[in-house]
Amino acid sequence: MKTDIYQRVTDSIVASLETGIRPWIKPWSGDHAAGRIMRPLRGNGEPYRGINILMLWGAAMEKGYTSPSWMTFKQALALGGNVRKGEQGSLVVYASTFSRTEADATTGEEQERDIPFLKGYTVFNAEQIDGLPAQYIAPVPPRLDSIERIGHAEAFFAATGAAIRHGGNQAYYNMGTDHVQMPPFEAFRDAESYYATLAHELTHWTRHKSRLERDFGRKRFGDEGYAMEELVALS
Repeated sequence: MKTDIYQRVTDSIVASLETGIRPWIKPWSGDHAAGRIMRPLRGNGEPYRGINILMLWGAAMEKGYTSPSWMTFKQALALGGNVRKGEQGSLVVYASTFSRTEADATTGEEQERDIPFLKGYTVFNAEQIDGLPAQYIAPVPPRLDSIERIGHAEAFFAATGAAIRHGGNQAYYNMGTDHVQMPPFEAFRDAESYYATLAHELTHWTRHKSRLERDFGRKRFGDEGYAMEELVALS
């Protein structure tokens, strides 16, 4: 039986939450031509709206995409591109209504009723597609705008002694190498977003055996122990 589209949307959001991603918050941008983005973009440059923003932000963070542009297989072909073999697309939805004439249960009179529906379709990130025009894949030029760092916040995080590395487009704590990885400071929409993200990852940093040695019995990615650790970092 085909999975209900509403359930697929719910599962997508829940999956992001279980991996520690809050898909309604993506405080840093990618490093592509769109610059400091706030919403995923269609192939024609129009921003997505509604639940699609959360779903595509979650997909981008999960899979490490930095490009904000998404398009269908046919749209990629129309632009001269080609989705690479084996690439898996991401779900987006289209919401609308259709009219249906029904008999009123009380009066028996026919009346028109608008019925909402949700239709799902698949899109691919520009990084999954070869041969696209340069504007979809060109790196962004150096930014002229800058975010001012907050002195007391810098001093606080430096005092922790944590190894904090910058680069890429993901924020996480690596237990094996005992370091926190952060996107560049300049990629964040504001200083507060940078420090909030860093504080979250440094909370995970405290679980190391040389510090709090926090262990909720985690056995694998996404299990109950992992969820408990994320709750600690979110609190």
